Amino acid sequence: MRSLFSRLVAGGASYQAASVLSALLALVTLPLYTRALTRSQFGVAETLLTFIILASILLRLGLGEAFVRFWFQTSEDERDRLARTTTATVLLTTSVAALLAGVLAGRLSELLLGFEDAGLTRIAVFGLWAFTNLEIAYALLRVDERRRTYLVASLANVVLTVALTVLLVVVLDQGARGYLLGNYAASAIVLLGLWWTLRGRVGVPAGGALALRPMLRFGVPTVPADATVFALNVVDRAYILRTQSAAAAGLFSLSVKLATAVILAVRGFQLAWPPLAYSIEDDEQARRFYATVTTWYVVVVGFVVAGLTLLGRWVVRLLAAPAYFAAHEALPWVALGWAMYGLFLVLVTIGGRANITTRTFPAAAAGVAVNVVALVALVGPLGIKGAGIALVAAYAVMLVVLHLLTRRLFTVPFEWGRLAHATALLGIVAVGGELLLPTSGAGAFAARAALLVALPALFAVSGFMRPAERDGLRELLSR
Repeated sequence: MRSLFSRLVAGGASYQAASVLSALLALVTLPLYTRALTRSQFGVAETLLTFIILASILLRLGLGEAFVRFWFQTSEDERDRLARTTTATVLLTTSVAALLAGVLAGRLSELLLGFEDAGLTRIAVFGLWAFTNLEIAYALLRVDERRRTYLVASLANVVLTVALTVLLVVVLDQGARGYLLGNYAASAIVLLGLWWTLRGRVGVPAGGALALRPMLRFGVPTVPADATVFALNVVDRAYILRTQSAAAAGLFSLSVKLATAVILAVRGFQLAWPPLAYSIEDDEQARRFYATVTTWYVVVVGFVVAGLTLLGRWVVRLLAAPAYFAAHEALPWVALGWAMYGLFLVLVTIGGRANITTRTFPAAAAGVAVNVVALVALVGPLGIKGAGIALVAAYAVMLVVLHLLTRRLFTVPFEWGRLAHATALLGIVAVGGELLLPTSGAGAFAARAALLVALPALFAVSGFMRPAERDGLRELLSR
């Protein structure tokens, strides 16, 4: 069990090292962007960035997820052909889609943004092509656990992205276009480098495609579910953009940006978890491991959410222009929503281990329905805070529905008592501190920070940790 946790932490750390650097650089550059871009420009650019990821999910046809699953069911001598089949198929679908979208760029911009800007939309289409193919290249590195190559490529992507974006937005004053182009020109450069590095596994498969039909049977049912889940990130911003203003969409987008600490943890977990979860051959060991990982995920990510709840006002003041201060209202809710997404990934993996991927969509559809209703009910009276609450409500419904649909496929003995213990302790500290402590001044910051620092001690004295876990934690930290 300890070796599995070590692999999970090592994988997550390696895959997220670039994201950590990106987050640190964002601390420096976000004040520049929020002063160089108006709230409307920032809202439009971030809305398009979100649409790019949604469209990427559709164009991948679920092959990224299927590739990871089938890799561990394929013999060593057939894995190169499996990789070539996946990369060639995704390259074909993205190239055709990019050509069509480029021709229809003007109409697409009216549909997505409510106004025509074909040039901005064509940059987004280019970003869609680069991002989607880069995700498949990263998947090849993940299944091989080539952490060093992944680290170098992702760090290069971050450094190039920041340099180009600062040049285009701050120096050349290219606004939303510069913000988008800076993000995805770097991705295209890194993609070409990875294609050369992985050239034995990229291209048309010799001897014909391998396992494409079974992979599509596994992957295509995940597309509606993945797209529906990600639509939660599109619906809220699009709704705010259309019913409130582009400036309000910019504020909500900033709250998502400032939830980076949670997003980093979830993204690292998302990248490291599926290959490791599927590689465990013994079902009984897998059940125990899934349950323990779920418990500790709640503790670790819940601590970050509590921190953003207690200190969110100071985070916004430090990292954004004064005009963006209202973003703190949605920050705790957005952070909690992203944290719940990580739990959703655990339940998705349970279905994937049983090779059944059709159960996710009903849960995702229920979540989106709840999100839409909650947005209509809450955004009017509560503004962007209402959108954050709607996101949390949607994920809560999704978790309940998906657990009910997957619990008989692969039974996991979740530690419900300890999960309740952790949730109650985190909730009391975060909510109690937010309601009872002052909200401005150095004294308020000190009191809230002290309460947050006391959380690990509260877990220790309340008897949450088992002796074996304490020993394992010391060993893991020493490594």
